[in-house]
Amino acid sequence: MGQTREITPKSWLMIALLGVTWGGTFLVIELALAGITPFWLAAARITFGAALTWVIWLARGARLFARRPGTGQTANLVFIAILSSAVPFMLLSWGQQFVTSGFAGVSMASVALIVLPLAHFLVPGERMTWRRLAGFLIGFAGVVLLIGTNVFESSGATQELPGRIACFGAAACYAVSSVQMRRLPQVDPVGLSAVLLAIGALVVIPAAWIVEGPPPMPDRNTLMFVAFLGLVPTAAANLLRVTVVRTAGPVFMSLVNYQVPVWSVLLGGLILGEALPPSLFWAMSLILAGVGLSQYGALKRLFSPVARPKTFK
Repeated sequence: MGQTREITPKSWLMIALLGVTWGGTFLVIELALAGITPFWLAAARITFGAALTWVIWLARGARLFARRPGTGQTANLVFIAILSSAVPFMLLSWGQQFVTSGFAGVSMASVALIVLPLAHFLVPGERMTWRRLAGFLIGFAGVVLLIGTNVFESSGATQELPGRIACFGAAACYAVSSVQMRRLPQVDPVGLSAVLLAIGALVVIPAAWIVEGPPPMPDRNTLMFVAFLGLVPTAAANLLRVTVVRTAGPVFMSLVNYQVPVWSVLLGGLILGEALPPSLFWAMSLILAGVGLSQYGALKRLFSPVARPKTFK
């Protein structure tokens, strides 16, 4: 079941790209929410991403499993689709109306801590060690330091508590779906990404219609934001995520969630002219130290002067 875990320089490059991509996503979501309702925003971005990914997959021959899947594998595929895109997209779009952006960032960073025990029991070769646990805790402390001690202060919104629960619920969905995705048999990553997004769209569209009524008519700027969300952080990033989880494992993939708040802060400073926090250097140092400690074996092999084995446990 699954594949042998393989962490290569390409794996590190992919999670770096995912960190940058998802780091700027929260800003675009907030801009898009000014012209469209939360559930329909989730439905629009996932439908756009699904359509684009399907075009690419069809051009590649539209083959998914190496062998005909059984009933259990099909059911697991639907389960992963619901938890990897449909439910977290809706939860985040809705929850961001009532929580601070800092809290949303910390909730996403918690994915790494949720994945660790799940992978320990469910994924061969992903055992939780004291070094790995210490690394993740140090990285999480860096995220909290970066965003600030006021991250858990109230935003004043009347539905703040449900909003916070929604954000943590989205984080839990990402964690569980990553672990389950790793447990799938041999599968084409492009096809898997296309099928997951398509199933997610079939779930989100009726949910949006039931909760928010017919889709609104967004203006041109909102359509541009939705198109960007569908193309970059949904279609392209979902393909990268599937590839990383399937090759390097869910624990390695969860390191992205420590990068997202860092890039969110940096991009806010570069693009919006926001003041960078004075704790940025120390926060980044903690995050890098945590990543280095938790992935010591992979880094040692990456920079070893001798030929590295392609796989390890």
